[in-house]
Amino acid sequence: MSDAARIEGIKSERGDRLAILGHHYQSDEVLAHTDITGDSLELARRIEGLEAEHIVFCGVWFMAETAAILRRPEQRIHIPAPDASCPMADMAVSRSVEKALEILSRSGKKIIPLTYVNSSAGVKAVVGRWEGSVCTSANAKRMLEWAMERGDAVLFLPDRHLAVNTADALGIPEEQRHILNESVIEEDPSLYVSPDEVEGKKLLIWPGCCPIHEEFTLDTMLEIRDREPEAKIVVHPECTPDVTREADADGSTSFIIKYVAEAPAGSTIYVATEANLVERLADRHKDEKTIRPLTVQRCEDMGKTTEAKLAAKLSELDTAEPVDVAEEVREPARKALERMLKACA
Repeated sequence: MSDAARIEGIKSERGDRLAILGHHYQSDEVLAHTDITGDSLELARRIEGLEAEHIVFCGVWFMAETAAILRRPEQRIHIPAPDASCPMADMAVSRSVEKALEILSRSGKKIIPLTYVNSSAGVKAVVGRWEGSVCTSANAKRMLEWAMERGDAVLFLPDRHLAVNTADALGIPEEQRHILNESVIEEDPSLYVSPDEVEGKKLLIWPGCCPIHEEFTLDTMLEIRDREPEAKIVVHPECTPDVTREADADGSTSFIIKYVAEAPAGSTIYVATEANLVERLADRHKDEKTIRPLTVQRCEDMGKTTEAKLAAKLSELDTAEPVDVAEEVREPARKALERMLKACA
C-alpha cells in the first residue's frame, strides 16, 4: 500500500478524532492530506476550535509547540518530523532573552517584549511573564502598536528584519530604534547589553533573522526592474529592509496568496518567499498569470516533513509520545499567545 493510501485510510478510520494541519511552505504531497492549511496566525487561531483528539502538525517544531501550548488537556499534538527546527527561532533562547530584559529594565523603563511566533515555547513563556505578547508576519503592525501602548520601549525578537520593516510601516523614526549586538545570539547578554541602550529608544531589536529570506537580494530585484519593468514584486517581510522597500508589496504568506490571486490577468509577478508556495501559486494561476520566484529558496526544515513520515506518524498515534510543554512554561506562554489572539480577534 502506498503512503498516500495509508494516510487516507487512517483519516477515514479516525474521522473527526484526527485533524492534520499544514503550513503553506509544506510540499504539495503533504498538503494534499491536510484538513487545514494556513500561515502561523491562521493555524494558531484554529487550534482552540478543533474537536479532534489527535492534531498532527505538518510544519516545524515551534509550530507544534504553539499547538501544544493552546491545546485542551484531552488533546494530543504530533509532528511527523521532530527534527524540523527553525534557525530563526534558535537564534533566541529563553535564558538570554530573560537576562537581556533584566539588564535593559535597570534603566527604570518598562520594557514590553514582543516575540515573533517563530520562537520557542520557552521564549514565549518569558515574554508572557514580562507582560508581552506574540506576533506573526500578518499582524506585526497591530501587535507592535499594542506593545508600544503598554510600556516605555519594546523588545522585538527574534527577527530584526521583520522588526525594521514593521517599524518602517508604522513610521517609527530610525533614531528611536536600536538593534542589539549580534553576540547576544550565542553569548552571555551581560557582556553585550546595557541599560544605556534604552535611552531615547522606543524599539529595541533582537538581531536574529531567517536565513532563507535573507538570501533574496536587491540586486536581483533591480535586474528584474530593468528587464521587465511591468512585472510586480511581492515579498515576505522577513526579507531584508532594502528588499522590502523596493518591493511593490510585502506581507505574510496569506497576504502573498491574496495579492497574486487579485492581480489582473496577464500579470507577471515575482515572489520572494519559500519555493513550495511560489511553485504552488505558479501552477494555480498558470492559465492567466505568470508567477515566478525572485530566486529559488527552499527551507530544508520544512522539507523534512514528507508523505512517508506523515504516514508513519499516523500509524502510531496511540503510542507515540506527543509534543508537550511543561506546565510552568505553558501557562505564561499561553498568556502571551492569548493576548495576541484577543488583540487581533
